[in-house]
Amino acid sequence: MKLYDGGRAPNPRRVTVFLKEKGIEVETVPVDMNALGHKAPELTAKNPLQRLPILELDDGTVLCESVAICRYLEELQPDPPLFGVDARDRAIVEMWNRRAELIYLAAVAAAFRHIHPAMVSWEVPQVPEWGEVNKPKAIEFLRFLNDELAERPFVAGQRYSIADITAMIAFDFMKPARITCPEEFTHVWRWYREVASRPSTAL
Repeated sequence: MKLYDGGRAPNPRRVTVFLKEKGIEVETVPVDMNALGHKAPELTAKNPLQRLPILELDDGTVLCESVAICRYLEELQPDPPLFGVDARDRAIVEMWNRRAELIYLAAVAAAFRHIHPAMVSWEVPQVPEWGEVNKPKAIEFLRFLNDELAERPFVAGQRYSIADITAMIAFDFMKPARITCPEEFTHVWRWYREVASRPSTAL
Protein backbone atom coordinates (compact mmCIF):
# COMPACT_ATOMS: atom_id res chain seq x y z
CA MET A 1 0.00 0.00 0.00
CA LYS A 2 1.02 3.59 -0.58
CA LEU A 3 -0.47 6.58 1.24
CA TYR A 4 -0.40 10.02 -0.36
CA ASP A 5 -0.40 12.20 2.71
CA GLY A 6 -1.23 15.89 3.15
CA GLY A 7 0.47 16.34 6.50
CA ARG A 8 -1.34 18.49 9.06
CA ALA A 9 -4.50 19.05 7.03
CA PRO A 10 -7.45 17.57 8.98
CA ASN A 11 -8.44 14.68 6.74
CA PRO A 12 -4.93 13.37 6.05
CA ARG A 13 -4.16 13.68 9.74
CA ARG A 14 -7.20 11.57 10.64
CA VAL A 15 -5.72 8.67 8.68
CA THR A 16 -2.26 9.22 10.14
CA VAL A 17 -3.57 9.08 13.70
CA PHE A 18 -5.68 6.03 12.86
CA LEU A 19 -2.66 4.22 11.41
CA LYS A 20 -0.60 4.96 14.51
CA GLU A 21 -3.38 3.75 16.81
CA LYS A 22 -3.49 0.52 14.83
CA GLY A 23 0.27 0.16 14.70
CA ILE A 24 0.14 -0.17 10.90
CA GLU A 25 3.05 1.08 8.83
CA VAL A 26 2.56 1.94 5.17
CA GLU A 27 4.73 3.59 2.56
CA THR A 28 3.96 7.30 2.71
CA VAL A 29 4.33 9.86 -0.05
CA PRO A 30 4.31 13.39 1.42
CA VAL A 31 2.39 15.90 -0.68
CA ASP A 32 2.92 19.64 -0.21
CA MET A 33 -0.61 21.02 -0.23
CA ASN A 34 0.66 24.58 0.22
CA ALA A 35 2.37 24.20 -3.15
CA LEU A 36 -0.85 22.67 -4.54
CA GLY A 37 0.80 19.28 -4.88
CA HIS A 38 -2.59 17.62 -4.50
CA LYS A 39 -3.61 19.20 -7.82
CA ALA A 40 -0.66 17.72 -9.73
CA PRO A 41 -1.60 15.62 -12.79
CA GLU A 42 -0.38 12.38 -11.18
CA LEU A 43 -2.64 12.81 -8.15
CA THR A 44 -5.54 14.23 -10.15
CA ALA A 45 -5.48 11.00 -12.16
CA LYS A 46 -5.84 9.07 -8.91
CA ASN A 47 -8.47 11.39 -7.39
CA PRO A 48 -10.15 13.79 -9.81
CA LEU A 49 -11.56 15.69 -6.81
CA GLN A 50 -7.95 16.69 -6.02
CA ARG A 51 -8.19 15.90 -2.33
CA LEU A 52 -6.05 14.01 0.14
CA PRO A 53 -5.46 11.50 1.56
CA ILE A 54 -5.27 8.82 -1.10
CA LEU A 55 -4.51 5.18 -0.30
CA GLU A 56 -3.34 3.14 -3.28
CA LEU A 57 -3.55 -0.61 -2.77
CA ASP A 58 -1.11 -3.18 -4.12
CA ASP A 59 -3.60 -4.16 -6.85
CA GLY A 60 -3.92 -0.56 -8.03
CA THR A 61 -7.22 0.17 -6.33
CA VAL A 62 -7.39 3.77 -5.15
CA LEU A 63 -9.26 4.63 -1.97
CA CYS A 64 -10.13 8.25 -1.18
CA GLU A 65 -11.99 9.88 1.74
CA SER A 66 -10.42 9.49 5.15
CA VAL A 67 -13.18 7.49 6.84
CA ALA A 68 -13.38 5.04 3.92
CA ILE A 69 -9.63 4.51 4.22
CA CYS A 70 -9.93 4.00 7.98
CA ARG A 71 -12.73 1.47 7.50
CA TYR A 72 -10.51 -0.50 5.11
CA LEU A 73 -7.68 -0.46 7.63
CA GLU A 74 -10.08 -1.60 10.37
CA GLU A 75 -11.03 -4.61 8.25
CA LEU A 76 -7.37 -5.45 7.68
CA GLN A 77 -6.53 -5.19 11.37
CA PRO A 78 -9.57 -5.29 13.68
CA ASP A 79 -7.58 -4.77 16.90
CA PRO A 80 -7.72 -2.42 18.58
CA PRO A 81 -11.31 -1.81 17.43
CA LEU A 82 -11.85 1.85 16.54
CA PHE A 83 -15.25 1.49 14.85
CA GLY A 84 -16.95 -0.44 17.66
CA VAL A 85 -17.06 -4.06 18.82
CA ASP A 86 -20.60 -5.21 17.94
CA ALA A 87 -23.63 -4.02 15.99
CA ARG A 88 -24.88 -1.67 18.70
CA ASP A 89 -21.45 -0.26 19.47
CA ARG A 90 -20.60 0.25 15.80
CA ALA A 91 -23.84 2.16 15.28
CA ILE A 92 -23.09 4.43 18.25
CA VAL A 93 -19.55 5.10 17.03
CA GLU A 94 -20.90 5.84 13.55
CA MET A 95 -23.50 8.22 14.98
CA TRP A 96 -20.92 10.18 16.94
CA ASN A 97 -18.32 10.20 14.19
CA ARG A 98 -20.88 11.62 11.78
CA ARG A 99 -21.91 14.25 14.32
CA ALA A 100 -18.28 15.20 14.92
CA GLU A 101 -17.59 15.36 11.19
CA LEU A 102 -20.76 16.80 9.68
CA ILE A 103 -21.59 19.30 12.43
CA TYR A 104 -18.38 20.16 14.27
CA LEU A 105 -15.49 19.65 11.82
CA ALA A 106 -17.57 21.05 8.96
CA ALA A 107 -18.26 24.25 10.90
CA VAL A 108 -14.62 24.70 11.87
CA ALA A 109 -13.50 24.05 8.29
CA ALA A 110 -16.01 26.55 6.92
CA ALA A 111 -14.74 29.21 9.31
CA PHE A 112 -11.14 28.53 8.30
CA ARG A 113 -11.74 28.33 4.57
CA HIS A 114 -13.87 31.46 4.38
CA ILE A 115 -11.96 33.72 6.79
CA HIS A 116 -8.27 32.81 6.77
CA PRO A 117 -6.24 34.96 4.32
CA ALA A 118 -4.24 31.93 3.19
CA MET A 119 -7.40 30.38 1.74
CA VAL A 120 -8.34 33.24 -0.60
CA SER A 121 -7.10 31.39 -3.68
CA TRP A 122 -8.46 28.03 -2.49
CA GLU A 123 -12.02 28.91 -1.50
CA VAL A 124 -13.53 30.70 -4.48
CA PRO A 125 -15.57 32.65 -3.71
CA GLN A 126 -14.43 33.21 -0.14
CA VAL A 127 -17.44 34.44 1.87
CA PRO A 128 -16.24 35.85 5.20
CA GLU A 129 -19.80 36.22 6.47
CA TRP A 130 -20.32 32.47 6.08
CA GLY A 131 -17.11 31.84 7.97
CA GLU A 132 -18.29 34.01 10.85
CA VAL A 133 -21.68 32.29 10.92
CA ASN A 134 -19.96 28.94 11.45
CA LYS A 135 -17.88 29.97 14.45
CA PRO A 136 -20.81 29.87 16.92
CA LYS A 137 -21.99 26.61 15.34
CA ALA A 138 -18.72 24.99 16.42
CA ILE A 139 -19.09 26.37 19.95
CA GLU A 140 -22.67 25.14 20.21
CA PHE A 141 -21.55 21.65 19.29
CA LEU A 142 -18.89 21.79 21.98
CA ARG A 143 -21.54 22.89 24.49
CA PHE A 144 -23.59 19.83 23.53
CA LEU A 145 -20.52 17.58 23.68
CA ASN A 146 -19.51 18.98 27.06
CA ASP A 147 -22.80 17.81 28.57
CA GLU A 148 -22.36 14.37 26.99
CA LEU A 149 -18.79 13.98 28.24
CA ALA A 150 -19.94 14.58 31.79
CA GLU A 151 -21.26 11.01 31.66
CA ARG A 152 -18.45 9.12 29.88
CA PRO A 153 -14.72 9.33 29.12
CA PHE A 154 -14.84 9.30 25.32
CA VAL A 155 -17.02 10.77 22.60
CA ALA A 156 -18.83 7.53 21.73
CA GLY A 157 -18.68 5.77 25.09
CA GLN A 158 -16.21 3.94 27.29
CA ARG A 159 -13.64 3.25 24.56
CA TYR A 160 -11.48 5.45 22.37
CA SER A 161 -12.74 5.41 18.77
CA ILE A 162 -12.58 7.13 15.42
CA ALA A 163 -15.14 9.60 16.80
CA ASP A 164 -12.47 10.83 19.21
CA ILE A 165 -9.97 11.16 16.36
CA THR A 166 -12.39 13.24 14.30
CA ALA A 167 -13.42 15.46 17.20
CA MET A 168 -9.83 15.96 18.40
CA ILE A 169 -8.66 17.02 14.97
CA ALA A 170 -11.58 19.42 14.69
CA PHE A 171 -10.61 20.85 18.08
CA ASP A 172 -7.01 21.34 16.94
CA PHE A 173 -8.23 22.94 13.71
CA MET A 174 -10.05 25.61 15.71
CA LYS A 175 -6.74 27.41 16.31
CA PRO A 176 -6.10 28.39 12.67
CA ALA A 177 -9.84 28.96 12.30
CA ARG A 178 -9.59 31.46 15.18
CA ILE A 179 -12.18 29.78 17.37
CA THR A 180 -11.60 29.35 21.10
CA CYS A 181 -13.19 26.70 23.28
CA PRO A 182 -14.67 28.33 26.40
CA GLU A 183 -12.85 27.38 29.59
CA GLU A 184 -16.14 26.51 31.28
CA PHE A 185 -16.49 23.49 29.00
CA THR A 186 -14.50 21.52 31.55
CA HIS A 187 -15.52 18.06 30.36
CA VAL A 188 -14.45 18.88 26.80
CA TRP A 189 -11.12 20.15 28.05
CA ARG A 190 -10.59 17.03 30.19
CA TRP A 191 -11.37 14.81 27.21
CA TYR A 192 -9.22 16.84 24.81
CA ARG A 193 -6.17 16.85 27.04
CA GLU A 194 -6.45 13.08 27.41
CA VAL A 195 -6.86 12.22 23.73
CA ALA A 196 -4.33 14.85 22.58
CA SER A 197 -1.67 13.32 24.81
CA ARG A 198 -1.82 9.92 23.08
CA PRO A 199 1.37 8.99 21.20
CA SER A 200 -0.58 8.75 17.94
CA THR A 201 -1.26 12.48 17.91
CA ALA A 202 2.38 13.60 17.72
CA LEU A 203 2.96 15.67 14.60
